[in-house]
Amino acid sequence: MELKGKVAYITGGTKGIGYGVAKVLLDQGMRVAISGRNAEDAKKAAASLGGSDVVLGFGSDVGVLEDEINAVKQILATWGQLDLVLANAGVGHFAPIDELETDKWKQMIDTNLNGVYHSLKASVEALKASKGYYITLASLAGTNFFANGAGYNASKFGVVGFTQAAMIDLRKYDIKVSTIMPGSVSSHFNDNDPTDSDAWKIQPEDLGDLVVDLLKINPRTLPSKIEVRPLRPDKK
Repeated sequence: MELKGKVAYITGGTKGIGYGVAKVLLDQGMRVAISGRNAEDAKKAAASLGGSDVVLGFGSDVGVLEDEINAVKQILATWGQLDLVLANAGVGHFAPIDELETDKWKQMIDTNLNGVYHSLKASVEALKASKGYYITLASLAGTNFFANGAGYNASKFGVVGFTQAAMIDLRKYDIKVSTIMPGSVSSHFNDNDPTDSDAWKIQPEDLGDLVVDLLKINPRTLPSKIEVRPLRPDKK
């Protein structure tokens, strides 16, 4: 895929992984729309990334299908095409299953799992038209379960399964579908404060480079599930 002038939509793009990937895609000459639950935060993040001719920021709760439908309509009305969707928005709450609150379970399923369905449902016709790419941001927690992670594991195992099945459904339209499963990333996820002590972690721009590699690979080849982890994990 020649990236210059192509259009990407990144959910959860106001900070962390989504913001870092947006910067890398803009450096490649792409136009990028980012969304977040708070419209003002999205607009501020977009303004910090570049001019309105190449960056669009707006509010969308991926847990609400109508929000994502409106997001895609706004992108198409602005740029007339959609070539890449990165379903990145996610939340995490961690507690033993007997202590995990129902509203936190529901928020993870609504955002992490229902959200990827909503984003794809809203964008699939545009991606058919562009023969585009749909990428979900899952996690190594989508294949490795751990204590206190029942809700998060459930959502991310679901994302991995959803993405792999969607890949089989959509490749007949020349739509590529992949899931990226990172380990520890330096981001604001789960109220983390990225600092120099996060230097050992995967950086958001590293994932941006990975997205670019996926976009540029020969069209006949599809890396459908990518696990990525720090080379030298922090040993506490």
